[in-house]
Amino acid sequence: MSPSQPTVTRLEMLLTALPFSAARRVTGEESIDEYNASSQTFTRMEALMVKVTDSEGRVGWGEAFGHRSNPATWAALEEIVGPFFLGRAADPQAVRSEAEYAFHAFGRTGPVHYALSAVDTALWDLAAQRAGVPLRRLLDPRARDTVGCYASLVHYGEDPVEVAHHIGRAQQAGYCAFKLHESTAGAVAAARAQAGPEAALMTDVNCRWDEAGAAQALEDFAEADLLWLEEPVFPPDDTDALARLNRASGRISAGENASGVHGMVEQMRAGAVSYAQPSVGKIGGVSGMREVIAAGRETGVAVVPHCFYYGPALHATAELVATLGEDVQVEVPFLQWPQRLHRLHGAGPTITLGEDPGLGFAPDEQVLADHLMRRAVVEAS
Repeated sequence: MSPSQPTVTRLEMLLTALPFSAARRVTGEESIDEYNASSQTFTRMEALMVKVTDSEGRVGWGEAFGHRSNPATWAALEEIVGPFFLGRAADPQAVRSEAEYAFHAFGRTGPVHYALSAVDTALWDLAAQRAGVPLRRLLDPRARDTVGCYASLVHYGEDPVEVAHHIGRAQQAGYCAFKLHESTAGAVAAARAQAGPEAALMTDVNCRWDEAGAAQALEDFAEADLLWLEEPVFPPDDTDALARLNRASGRISAGENASGVHGMVEQMRAGAVSYAQPSVGKIGGVSGMREVIAAGRETGVAVVPHCFYYGPALHATAELVATLGEDVQVEVPFLQWPQRLHRLHGAGPTITLGEDPGLGFAPDEQVLADHLMRRAVVEAS
């Protein structure tokens, strides 16, 4: 390590929980479980954020995938991953291989990997700050300054009337592309009827079927002309099943549950997905996303990042999307927020990115304090 290279001196972990409304008019039985973030059991969303301070006093932000796995991810950050980075180079490219090797026995996904993803994103924030440019321009000088968004709707109990109503709400908000979390032909057909024939329409069924069930669903949804059917099979890493389904339809997307970068890239190379959807808070941060984007160029698979976040991971996803094709949009949870943590929180259907170096993530300190559930610091004693 160069004597002049800044090092990591401190990590601060912050867990927030902000209330939201999905504006549901009816509630009842759901075809998804209570661990799914689009379920009616969720009335607030957590964000597990990390602030990494380097030896020159700069602060970078990252976010780990969490929701109801946050207790485990918090423990991984506080006890294992955070201490590892203290004293090491505050440079994602300098430390990534070392970190990946150190924790390779802990699995290719899961809380330790989510923790690594958060720190990696924070280190990229620091790297772009040192370069004096927004993250997107550090990654690609030709990156866009404005990105479109698609509305990611929650689950409405497979109720066609309710689904159509909320597609209409999203249209009134200016959205022209919509992702459902419904899995019945009636609900999907109602969404298409409301959205119109030209709108991009997708649905995430959260690994609902086996291969035969997914094949039947593709037939049932044919008239709805979905852009993609997301995570159709369980287990989600059944690459052979996904490849057969994708060869038949060209509409399969997956990646949120990939087993790290290698698992995602294997699915892309196997023809198992037409749309790769890794999540920056799961896949290995910005570094992991860069590898998947490179594999997309190699394989011809579209990379459309998954993003059910409102913290630094939303900023990171928007910056990454700005380096992709004009047709790639940011996934934005279609929710009503009584308070917003930062400028991009609740934004859409178009986001104009800022010019501040790095991620440009600047939370409202009062909102942060009002909804802070837990805080801890990891630093040298």
